Amino acid sequence: MATLIEKQSYQRKSALIAGISLIIMTLAAFFSYGFVHGSLVVQGDASATFHNIKSSNMLFKAEILGWVIILITDIIVAWAFYIFLKPINKNLSLLGAWLRLTYATILGIAILNLIFVLLLSKNTALLNIDQLQAHMMLFLEAFESIWSIGLIIFGGHLMIVGYLAFKSDKIPKAISTLLLLASIGYIVINLCNAFLSQYDAAISILKIVFTIPMIAGELGFGIWLLIRGGKIPEDV
Repeated sequence: MATLIEKQSYQRKSALIAGISLIIMTLAAFFSYGFVHGSLVVQGDASATFHNIKSSNMLFKAEILGWVIILITDIIVAWAFYIFLKPINKNLSLLGAWLRLTYATILGIAILNLIFVLLLSKNTALLNIDQLQAHMMLFLEAFESIWSIGLIIFGGHLMIVGYLAFKSDKIPKAISTLLLLASIGYIVINLCNAFLSQYDAAISILKIVFTIPMIAGELGFGIWLLIRGGKIPEDV
């Protein structure tokens, strides 16, 4: 009995760590990508993007810091998910953790491109203005492309998490369904971005269709983990 309680206590701790990390990650993503990146980077306008980043250098640094926080929390969540889901299926849980760590590695490579952009914005004497703007846009596009490839792998990770959540008799089926739908969304949208980027209208429709599960899936799981995940039944 004592061993069972210890295992459940360990699971509760991993659930809390995962839940807190997911909420931190969500807030950092809304700030870095939703607010800063969306306001500073003007698609198709190198001049406006260059001047935005140069005039808001501290804000762009804050965006990079946000991405680093996301990277760190991704690594923590990979471990916490593995611990929490291991009792359901150890091998699949381990595979899911490795997929998330692989995604985190690719995200780290993508973040390097933002650091290159920051360096370019500070060393304006090295190149003429047209070359600076062209290089900056190239690194920003590289960030988006590399991150998009990583999100395909992230979708595979979420598919495993969603499947294991569905197999559990404790995790609500609504959450596992959202996770599975989110995984499909990440995989399909980012495969289209990589290989069918000319079909902008179709990709935009896919983003609209999968927006809710992609946001609510993992965030909803994180909230459930915080409130209910791994709790020891009162009658134990």
